Amino acid sequence: MIPISKVWYPNKNNFLTYIDKVYETGWLTNNGPLVQELEERLEKYLGVKNLLCVASGSSALEMAYSLLELKDEVISTPFTFVATTDTILEQGLTPVYADIHKDYLTLDPTKIEASITPKTTAIVPVHVFGNACQVDEILEVANEHNLKVVFDASHAFAVNYKGQSILNYGDISTLSFNAVKLFHSVEGGAIIIKDDALYEKAKAMRQYGTTSLDGSDSFAGLNTKMNELEAAMGLAVLDEITPVMDERKKSYLYYKEHLYDVVQMLRENEDANFNYSYCPLIFNSIEEMNAVQTALMENGIKPRRYFAPSLDQLSYVEKRDTMHISQEVTSKILALPLHSDAEKIAVPVILEALQAFRSENR
Repeated sequence: MIPISKVWYPNKNNFLTYIDKVYETGWLTNNGPLVQELEERLEKYLGVKNLLCVASGSSALEMAYSLLELKDEVISTPFTFVATTDTILEQGLTPVYADIHKDYLTLDPTKIEASITPKTTAIVPVHVFGNACQVDEILEVANEHNLKVVFDASHAFAVNYKGQSILNYGDISTLSFNAVKLFHSVEGGAIIIKDDALYEKAKAMRQYGTTSLDGSDSFAGLNTKMNELEAAMGLAVLDEITPVMDERKKSYLYYKEHLYDVVQMLRENEDANFNYSYCPLIFNSIEEMNAVQTALMENGIKPRRYFAPSLDQLSYVEKRDTMHISQEVTSKILALPLHSDAEKIAVPVILEALQAFRSENR
């Protein structure tokens, strides 16, 4: 069975050269030299400043909310991985949803204002599937209402928007380096901070809120450090990031060439590059999706209902307006594998299943 995701294992010998450095320094954690090297290389590769590596994408989001001193309500998208909502709740905030654009699948800027209340303090959009949000329009709404903006860029590694890194927009952007991401460090993440003073504060925040040995400069912080072993993996993967991205691009474009005219695919933001990190298909109905999913499973391909459910349907969030578009999309979406030449097997199976289903249901 070919799963939805495959971890990229870098060259073993190259990885071990970084591990050797850990043994040579005797430094496992607490902002070691490999973490610092990874931060410097990522800043250069991505075209950003003020990047800090942390323990996970979720911890990066929690740090962002804390650094910006957010309170009360935060507007976000109902169509993303549950961690975006969970981190909002973990910080004692209330997630309030605005619906998504039916083609881009990102937060629809025209729907945000209807969700703003006197308690709203921020907007947390997500560059879903690596597809850039309508950044300028979101920032325009935020500026008009004096709201902070934290862009969850967990899927958006190496995405540029209007000629520069998408991570440079908003007050803070965050990345996830989980093992199944385009770039990974087994576990980990990063926070990219526009304000220099907040960046300095974040350095202390990720280490219990202190930078001094005696704790004299301490404040209420977190333990969100990346360790040296994770940094070693990150450096080894970064050495090979071009073939990693090339493999996914090849698979994605094969799907697009053969499926674009028969099933809805993601509309890519015209002002940004696409990093080919995911390949979602949106079918005409739940029944059509089920038929394709069953056929793929029978042929050794394991797609994923990604994302489901729509987050406004979670049992533990406050119910307000119904997110109609998000709920419809989550009911009939499948993400396909972008590795192991899965596309060569999947495409004929999908086409045959669609033809059979549509012939039977005319």
